Amino acid sequence: MQLYNKLSAKERETLLEQAGEERLTLSFYQYAKIGNPHLFRNHLFIAWHEQDVLGRIYVAHEGINAQLSVPAKRFMEFKEFLDGIYFLKDVRLNIAIEQDLKSFLKLKVKVRDKIVADGLNDETFDVTNKGIHVDAMKFNELIEDPNVVLVDMRNHYESEIGHFKNAVTPDVDTFRDSLDIIEADLKDHKEDKKLVMYCTGGIRCEKASAYYKHKGFKNVFQLEGGIIEYARQVENLGLENKFLGKNFVFDHRRGERITDVVISHCHQCGEACDTHTNCANEACHLLFIQCEKCAVAMENCCSEECIEIIHLPYEEQKRLRQGIPNSNKIFKKGRSEKLKFKRPPSPQRGN
Repeated sequence: MQLYNKLSAKERETLLEQAGEERLTLSFYQYAKIGNPHLFRNHLFIAWHEQDVLGRIYVAHEGINAQLSVPAKRFMEFKEFLDGIYFLKDVRLNIAIEQDLKSFLKLKVKVRDKIVADGLNDETFDVTNKGIHVDAMKFNELIEDPNVVLVDMRNHYESEIGHFKNAVTPDVDTFRDSLDIIEADLKDHKEDKKLVMYCTGGIRCEKASAYYKHKGFKNVFQLEGGIIEYARQVENLGLENKFLGKNFVFDHRRGERITDVVISHCHQCGEACDTHTNCANEACHLLFIQCEKCAVAMENCCSEECIEIIHLPYEEQKRLRQGIPNSNKIFKKGRSEKLKFKRPPSPQRGN
């Protein structure tokens, strides 16, 4: 039985273009106790390969986190399959605001230690003892309360292009970095302040809300469904949209526009821009913000050095990517001394 991809991303892209069928980009998560993640992973892969589902899915003993592209005509079949799994019955599906035929080009189901890496090793921590979920209407009310501290639980490159007004946006590279920083900053307000959190689709806030309750915070709230569901609700209910800019997403699109305001700038020239790209040099692959003008001038690269590399013979480019020291430099998120209009990495991050 096939339990892995046989097609390359390019081959899959060609097939999707030829088929021309509508697909839905969506995501969901669920914290649950999974006894055998490897067996569950294989069960998912077999079913979703048959349904022509593509995406990135993480499975662990603590649950599942999935971002998917599903054929629109097979959505009900996909939904019925989920409902047949006891802890996924009627799970909330965050359907993307903007759809893209090629948001995902492979089906990857991976077993991880945790579905959200948190760096925690505390057996007394119960991730299911979560905070209070609030919808868009209640969220809008809460964040106007002067007794509320609103915290963005995402990373710096996400909040840079979009966040709620008046939100605390920690300058962190990973979710695990933010947990201790936020607790330290708010340690004197565990009882007298309301802690309200949000993230992309809710999964990080779910764990964070349980963590802060575990740490003694008395009034913990999270935006249910994250920014994705918030955008849908404010549009459907005619509510005031308090989000500024784009919502960063972890697929081929890299972002969904929530409001028209552009709050960030090109990392190379400083002009207003909120379009993320990856450096064309695969030995770099730096994620950064680049405007159309700079994309042309810099050949989709982050630096003159990377431009020189992409013009080398392919085998030489492959050689430059070999070895752990080189591979560890790949996939950095918007921190580089090469970017004139982006703060370089701080020493303690070791980037």
